[in-house]
This record gives sequence, C-alpha cells and structure tokens, in this order.
Amino acid sequence: MPVIKAGNINLNYDTFGEGEPLLLIMGFGMSGAAWIPSLPFFSGFKSIYFDNRGTGLSDKPEGIYTVEGMADDASNLLKALGIAKAKVFGVSMGGMIAQELTLRHPEQVTTVVLGCTMAGGTTAKMASPEIVEKLMTAQKMMPTDAEKAFDILLPVLMPPEFIAEHPEIKPMMVAGAKMMPPTPPETADRAFAGIQTFNAFDRLGQIKCPVLLVHGDKDVLVPPENSNLIKSKIPQAEMYIIPGAGHAFQAADPVGIHQKIVQWLRN
Repeated sequence: MPVIKAGNINLNYDTFGEGEPLLLIMGFGMSGAAWIPSLPFFSGFKSIYFDNRGTGLSDKPEGIYTVEGMADDASNLLKALGIAKAKVFGVSMGGMIAQELTLRHPEQVTTVVLGCTMAGGTTAKMASPEIVEKLMTAQKMMPTDAEKAFDILLPVLMPPEFIAEHPEIKPMMVAGAKMMPPTPPETADRAFAGIQTFNAFDRLGQIKCPVLLVHGDKDVLVPPENSNLIKSKIPQAEMYIIPGAGHAFQAADPVGIHQKIVQWLRN
C-alpha cells in the first residue's frame, strides 16, 4: 500500500478495481486492510481504502483523534489523489467519519452508506459499559495475543448463536489480524476519546445527498436504535436492517448483503 501526504498527515492507502470512486472508511482500531474481504463485491467501482490515523502504516500523532479531524484526513486523501467527489461507505466509527465528511465537505460526497453507526450526542443509544470494556481490552491486546483478543471481541461483534454455528469465524479473523500491521494500544484511547466528543445529530438535516443506513438488529456495540435516530433527522435516508446480524453485519450473509449495498450504490 502506498503512503501519501494528506493535509498534514501521511496516510497509507490502496485502491482496487476500476470505475466510479468509492471511498471505504474503516472503524475503530482497524486498518484499512480489514476491507480486503469485501473488495471483490464492489465490482464496477474504484475502491479506495486507507488506514485511519493511528492505525496500520499511517502516521500515529499524539493527542486525541477527533472524528472531525479524521473526516478532514479523508477529505484531504481524496484531494491528494485528485478525486473531486466519491461515493462513501463507512462502518462503525468509519460511519461517524463518513457523517462528518459529508457535513464538512458535502461537495466531495455524492452518496453515503452509514453502516452500524451512530450520530453521537445525548440522544445516542450507547453500548453497556461491559461491552465497551471488552472492546477496549480486546483492541489493546490484539497486537500481542490475537487469539485471546478475539475470545473477548467476537461476542461484541456477533450474536452468540452465530458464533456457535460458525466455529470457522475465529481462526479466520485471527489469521487476518496477524497479517495486518498492528495497531498500538494507545490508538484505542485516542480514538475513543474522539468518539466521546462526536456529535453530528443536530446537523444531520444538512445532509442532502442520498443516504443508506445499514444495521444488524442484534448489534450490541452500536445498538440499531441509532440508525432510527439518524433517519429521524434525514427523512430521505433508506434503511436496511439485517435480521440476526450483529455489529459485524456483513458476516451474516456476505454475498447477499454486499449485493444489496452495491445495487443501492449503483442507482
């Protein structure tokens, strides 16, 4: 993956495929390489995926990683690549970044998919403290003990019945994590501090481009009520609620879910 200067930061990025630009924004603590399993589904698009600050091979500056700052990183990446506008798909924290990118730089976003995310603010439906603690513990443990980290993280990402029915999931995810550049433990604290100050809720009505909200109805990390809250501020948004899916909603039906999202993106 090449590194490019995007504003005042160096971002590690790559592209896959040809066609209309599709910017993919990954979530909390994960490098952009986590998009790789999804890339073949985005045929007909030039997928651009990258490491958010603090992850992968991108710069890891000191201080809080605000959602607004990471949205500006994404905006600057598009500018550095000479891409005037793109479709955008963000998941979890990446969906928060996508909201801010659309609000702060609307001229760069033609359509946006907001996956398993929230708008922040006092109305947001938060995960339980126990779930948040598991997320933080697993993220900080990932570079040194991926096996144990996923024992903690999988129930945060997927419903217990799905994990029981798919014993292959854990070894696949462990193998994938071991192939990615490790994310330093301090990134979890810096990014979580940024999430805590994030609040786009009262500004969501400014979003005028087409919006698709995607959420698993069994998501315990970012409860699905958050997509209803976003839709209450963006009435034109379309909703795609996936029965039986958790936070990692793509796992529930990789082919069918990606097909539905891609079909929407093509319209």
